[in-house]
Amino acid sequence: MPLPQKWNSKNRKPPPGFEYVEPVLEALENELRDKVKESNLNKRKTESIWPIHQINWQKSRYIYDLFYTHQKISKQVYQYCLDQKIVDAALIAKWKKKGYERLCSTYVINPSNYKFGTTSICRVPWFDRSEEQKKAQDPTTGCRGCASGKGAGPRNIFGNKYGQNLAAVQVAREKRLELKRKQEEERKARELEQKKIAGEYETDDDDGDAETDSESEDDYGPTPTAGIWAGSQKLEKESERLADPDGEAETDDEYEDENEERPSKKTRAD
Repeated sequence: MPLPQKWNSKNRKPPPGFEYVEPVLEALENELRDKVKESNLNKRKTESIWPIHQINWQKSRYIYDLFYTHQKISKQVYQYCLDQKIVDAALIAKWKKKGYERLCSTYVINPSNYKFGTTSICRVPWFDRSEEQKKAQDPTTGCRGCASGKGAGPRNIFGNKYGQNLAAVQVAREKRLELKRKQEEERKARELEQKKIAGEYETDDDDGDAETDSESEDDYGPTPTAGIWAGSQKLEKESERLADPDGEAETDDEYEDENEERPSKKTRAD
């Protein structure tokens, strides 16, 4: 699929390995385009721009985590994304500094954007907020809490699909598919050995093709239509474990967004 013109403005050919991240980046670009065109009816004045900040965060976090956390892409691919402005270089630079590892946007730490020269409430750790304040969101980005440290905020800083760690989701799904592939190979090897012992050796390339998706549904669920977000609670939990192995962030169960957008079974790919 050809790159959008804005991704190739310098006529630079993408480096080898870019095809690994291109489907997700393209899906997010299309998602952003759809959200910009969406009606603002019944939304708060600033709520209409939440997806812009949130998808910008998700694109940047995806590339950042694939390079620094999971080592799934090369330095060349990472640098290409920075040079082509596919990701937010200023936001990524902040993530490298202590205390800003989960920052939602550079907007929320600019004192000139807030009264009395302060920063956004989303930068206040949860353990310094009242129960009512824990439900507060930044009016510009929709962030629920992006402070760093154990118990400082929710795992999903936006409380919706845009707060998922897509790199961890992709890695978890790959691990699960690899495990299923090995299990299938082992099953076929056992069947072949049994046929040899029984003197009924036959080759049958169609063995196992009729297996249903019930196991996949019970484990991580089928791949969502968009192919990038977690399609089941189990996959989302596994991706959270990969993204936060030390368990520093709070769970989101108590403050789960009632309007959270999750891929439903009706819209998932078969």
